Amino acid sequence: MIDAALLDAPCPCGRTDAKARPLAYARCCGALHQRFAATGRWDAPDAETLMRSRYSAFTLELLDYLRATWHPDTRPATLEANEPGLKWLGLQVKARAQQDAEHATVEFVARSKLGGRAFRLHETSRFVRVDGQWHYLDGDLR
Repeated sequence: MIDAALLDAPCPCGRTDAKARPLAYARCCGALHQRFAATGRWDAPDAETLMRSRYSAFTLELLDYLRATWHPDTRPATLEANEPGLKWLGLQVKARAQQDAEHATVEFVARSKLGGRAFRLHETSRFVRVDGQWHYLDGDLR
């Protein structure tokens, strides 16, 4: 369940509008999360949007959404909630590429902090479209 107060807050993924103002969660990743909760579909228009929505889902611990958007061939059997005290600090999309209509990559850096220590997750993720839905396939860490 998504907290109603979160809907007007800036989206955790950091996406901005044409004037560089943060998009509200409800107008960004929240729209995909709510669609999934209501219909079981997320309908991300492209791999970057799916990747951003997955980052936001990690920050909000939306484990059902994360599992559903993970490609069935590489999806883990279970997902764990964030480690207690973990704080997600931000997302930077470094590059995106569309290989063809069904395959894309997104390079990103996600920053977090745990126990006073900062961490960076730098990954180039691969995405595949299955039955019209983008799915996270796997990624290469740097």
